[in-house]
Amino acid sequence: MPPIRRPIGRALRLAGAGMLLAACANLNQVPPGTPLADVQAQFGAPNFACDLPNGGQRVIWTQQPYGQFAWGANVGPDGRVDRVVEVLTDEHFKVLGTGTWTADQVRCEFGPPAEIKQVGLPSVRQVVWSYRYRESRVWNSLMYVYMGREGDRVTRFHPGPDPMYDEDWRWH
Repeated sequence: MPPIRRPIGRALRLAGAGMLLAACANLNQVPPGTPLADVQAQFGAPNFACDLPNGGQRVIWTQQPYGQFAWGANVGPDGRVDRVVEVLTDEHFKVLGTGTWTADQVRCEFGPPAEIKQVGLPSVRQVVWSYRYRESRVWNSLMYVYMGREGDRVTRFHPGPDPMYDEDWRWH
């Protein structure tokens, strides 16, 4: 009679192999032209969507407020994605340095932020949106996006350490 542990061990190995295979499939590997319905069937519905001027949509799969990753794609009027890109990266945040960005445009490009706060003395108070991400793909960070006094347009942005990962973050 075989030991009872053997079938359980086999089941655990199969489950582990399945998890490894699932981890290999990620949104970055979705081929351009894939129907959004197919992407949703594999990865779930996007967390956020906004309309684009061409009649399509911008969709975001985000792990905010506590995760550090988000993926975005533009979907044409035909329902097909152009390409899926990781949006919470140093390289992608650089787009905020080009032109004028409104709050709606930032939300459409990166998804909702992890936090929205007001900072500064009353005479110079500003609204700051914070996105959790991995600076240089390594460091637990926040990208601080300053939205001016009224909170309606980007005035500047910069990364900084994420206090959530400090040992005493609960006391901040």
